[in-house]
Amino acid sequence: MQAYIFVSSSIVLGAIGQVLMKLGATKLNTTASTTLFTKLLMMFTQPFIIEGLVCYGLSAIFWIFGLTRLPLSQAYPMVAIGYILVFILAVLIFKETVSLAKISGLMIIVVGVIVLAKS
Repeated sequence: MQAYIFVSSSIVLGAIGQVLMKLGATKLNTTASTTLFTKLLMMFTQPFIIEGLVCYGLSAIFWIFGLTRLPLSQAYPMVAIGYILVFILAVLIFKETVSLAKISGLMIIVVGVIVLAKS
């Protein structure tokens, strides 16, 4: 049971990290003439991006703890749940569109995770 808590925490933190980095990316004011160094400096000083990277780091730690208790072939398919979480958060936070194609793709992912989990 503890392994699933670690893996689930990793997945949730990864999804939150994605949203935070997107929030940070929307705050960046770069142009085509902005130098690479300046762009990187802006990225790594943007609070949302920093928070997103921290979430990713914590996600990696939880993932490693989960992998000490679960086979990779069992744990890795669960990462696909992150796609679903990110989609839901993107719709709620960024008002991204929901289409039949996107919903169909998510359903395929859900079915795939279920099939892999039961095998």
